[in-house]
Amino acid sequence: MSDLLAGAYLAQGTIGNVGTPGAPIAKFSLVVVPSQHTVTGTVVITQAIPGPDGHIVVPVTGKIYSTGIGKVTQVVSLQGEYVHSVPPPAIGSFLAKFDAHLAIDAAWNGTGGFSYYQHNIENVPVAAVKNLQEELV
Repeated sequence: MSDLLAGAYLAQGTIGNVGTPGAPIAKFSLVVVPSQHTVTGTVVITQAIPGPDGHIVVPVTGKIYSTGIGKVTQVVSLQGEYVHSVPPPAIGSFLAKFDAHLAIDAAWNGTGGFSYYQHNIENVPVAAVKNLQEELV
């Protein structure tokens, strides 16, 4: 039982074109347990637009695997659901799906993409929080 969380660490960063006006950005904070190939945490999607898609919080789970292929040393998949409210004049809310995929190096930098209700963002940068990069390298 003590080996269950062996090697666990925190990964934080962004997925998206940070600095591009109006671009959706997914900020992640994840607990990674490589020995179990699991990832659990939260993704916050922000976009400088009014309405229900401007700030979304998604609890996520996923998988992480080593690749051994050049600069891409790890691949990560994330899945989750969040409550999406329909703007007026319609009424109601429903569970919307979130998915993300990352091809990253050991410092959590690379390329990826994510999708959520009627949005699909592909081939965007993945960047680790700066102080995390220093700890992992």
